[in-house]
Amino acid sequence: MSLISLQNSSELEVTILSNRFIDNFMPRANGEFVKVYIYLLRMVSAAPSSFSLEHMADSLFCTERDISRALKYWEGEKLIALAYTAEQKLSGITLLEPFADTGHRESSASMDTFTGSGNSASVSGNTDPGVPSSADYILSLTPDRIRELKQNEEISQLLYITEQYLTKTLTPTEMQKILFFYDELHMSADLIEYLVEYCVSRGRKSMRYIETVALAWAKDGITTVEMARDSSSRFSKDYYTILKAMGISGRNPVDNEITYIDTWRKTYGFDLELIQEACSRTVLSTGQPSFQYADKILSGWKKKNVHTLEDIRLLDAAHKKRQLEKSVSRKKQPQAQPQNSNRFNNFHQRDYDFAEYEKRLLNNQ
Repeated sequence: MSLISLQNSSELEVTILSNRFIDNFMPRANGEFVKVYIYLLRMVSAAPSSFSLEHMADSLFCTERDISRALKYWEGEKLIALAYTAEQKLSGITLLEPFADTGHRESSASMDTFTGSGNSASVSGNTDPGVPSSADYILSLTPDRIRELKQNEEISQLLYITEQYLTKTLTPTEMQKILFFYDELHMSADLIEYLVEYCVSRGRKSMRYIETVALAWAKDGITTVEMARDSSSRFSKDYYTILKAMGISGRNPVDNEITYIDTWRKTYGFDLELIQEACSRTVLSTGQPSFQYADKILSGWKKKNVHTLEDIRLLDAAHKKRQLEKSVSRKKQPQAQPQNSNRFNNFHQRDYDFAEYEKRLLNNQ
């Protein structure tokens, strides 16, 4: 067991947690990493001492790899300095004083943000009774089970790779979601790695979105990277084909568009040909892409049991026939004489014989 020397640049003989650390560094750091930093403060508080990563891991109930990741994180935050031997083995740790301005800069562990995601999505939690729930799994996780899983070299490596893809430190909940994929959905480490890679390649770094894709794959029986690659390739092609039918190009579909497309394909059960027809009609009618307008068309077709383009042509023909019949019927109806609403014309007029009236006047003279 190799020993590592630990030195402190401060002469304090007590364990003190800097307010600058609490205010600027602790809020955005992983809780496990905070434990490691506080443990270093405790170890160095009395006098220069030596210890091993193995001893530290045992004391904090985690793995040596967890300790190494935490040390790398705090080195990146300029709170510690690491020294290595010629063989690149860790030989020394020096605690540095946290500076106030350091805490305001962006770190590799800052929370990632994604436009339209809201993330989202627009994406929903698991509502399929046939697929396990991550919430139930996380509630059932015990500290012993978490330690057992994290001691698995494959899982430990997977968590590290996930952090590299997401360019952030996983929160405890996010880490538990990865464990859920592995332990409850029975996904292989390779499949989970491809899952994260697939989502990130589409600009989606939200763990909620990653979980939604994972649940969809589990529901569809996808168990290998090859199956996932074939499935994602097929669906991606469909998404872009539909966007093109809407006159949209040069970008990925956003959350609400994905929701509409999934509804049309999975809920309504329409094939790509019918959806393209609805999109074309939408652009012709509105002059612009409108997924809401297209949904009205497709939901109407769904109610009328449309399954093919021939069904649509029959509907169009029936609609034109009804319109023509209405037009002919209006032309055959007798035109009602318009009533004059002039109030003077409505007054009963007196009939005068002016010739007779004039004759009477002359006789009376």
